[in-house]
Amino acid sequence: MNFYGLIIGLVTFFVIGIFHPIVIKGEYYLGKKIWPIFLVLGVIFLVASLYIKDRTISAIVGVVGFSCLWSIHEIIEQEERVNKGWFPRNPKKDKR
Repeated sequence: MNFYGLIIGLVTFFVIGIFHPIVIKGEYYLGKKIWPIFLVLGVIFLVASLYIKDRTISAIVGVVGFSCLWSIHEIIEQEERVNKGWFPRNPKKDKR
């Protein structure tokens, strides 16, 4: 039996679950100015995935890289969700 797809799918599920609160907390404390961190990490993970010989690990690192890049979009969306009142605004940040 081949468990690679199952392993990659499970790890992808957990990576998405981990990035969700990272995006929420990142926007809460830093605002959308955190996006360059996600860009740099995404590029690093994607380039690293090209050089990793093990296919499963390479795929997992690639999933993390693309999740970092997708988080750039989600940070912007999270700011809009905060403006709509769906998530709390950090009172210590400047009023928008």
